Amino acid sequence: MAISCENVTRSFGDGLAVDGLTFDVPVGSVLALLGHNGAGKTTTIRLLNGVLKPDSGTCRVLGLDPVASGTAVRRRTGVVTEQAGLDDRLTARENLLITARLRAMPAKAARTSVDDLLERFDMASHGDQLCQGFSTGQRRRVALARALLHDPELLFLDEPTSGLDPAGTRAVMDLIERSARERGRTIVLCTHFLHEAGETSDLMAVMHRGRLLEFGRPDELAARRWPGLDVHLDLGGPVTSSLSADIGRLPIVVRVAEMPDGAVVTVHRRDDIPALVAHIVATGAAVYGTQSLPKGLEDVYFAVQAEAGLVAEAGLVAA
Repeated sequence: MAISCENVTRSFGDGLAVDGLTFDVPVGSVLALLGHNGAGKTTTIRLLNGVLKPDSGTCRVLGLDPVASGTAVRRRTGVVTEQAGLDDRLTARENLLITARLRAMPAKAARTSVDDLLERFDMASHGDQLCQGFSTGQRRRVALARALLHDPELLFLDEPTSGLDPAGTRAVMDLIERSARERGRTIVLCTHFLHEAGETSDLMAVMHRGRLLEFGRPDELAARRWPGLDVHLDLGGPVTSSLSADIGRLPIVVRVAEMPDGAVVTVHRRDDIPALVAHIVATGAAVYGTQSLPKGLEDVYFAVQAEAGLVAEAGLVAA
């Protein structure tokens, strides 16, 4: 496991920040850590990096105890916080090179890595400019480059696309995908953008006031709550009541919901779709298109909120 937490608790003066946190993250996975401000996400990341010590419970990160071996853990991890934390008196290149020196990277390898990362994040033309004049998006790009300098095995990203334009956001999300799939890097992603989390994450963890409300694979968590698969059928107009009733009697169908352009039919599994379409066509109706509507991370997140009696937070953004 890349990360293992068992009954981890941490409190501050005003109460519990993390309350009995238990979960495991396999190597090479992308974990979406979700919850509104104050849910305990940032405290969790600090505990996993050995910056904070738990009041009780244990953490293992890359096989190490962050409390006893914090320096060793941080050599193998990279962190991007909400605030870029750049030295505005220095250029982008100088910020990266100083970080490389602090990490004891060989000078030649450091220069090569810095040049490559500035190019990758479309900052090569700004590399020798002072960071003081950078936009929020430019600062975010340099911070991401800095976190990747030493090719970490585990990457913690706290709102990595905040302040980025659509192109920058796409580049960062592609990087997350490639890092996990091609390089086997484990990533913990804290974000308020649920669509982004849903596109890249293998696992999701929903936190509220320090407690873990739900943890697991989004598709498996969805399957527990919503058996079957929703399929949108474009029939060129509203489904007739007789056809709706006929479809509903099929053993492969769970339910039928009428729509202005057709219907949303819930079948037991994906392999039922061809038989469903064939049946409808045999009745003389036309099927202009089908679209599977699998439940995903966004659906699970809002369902967890509802199950816990919580109001959906305005800060979390769906697609």
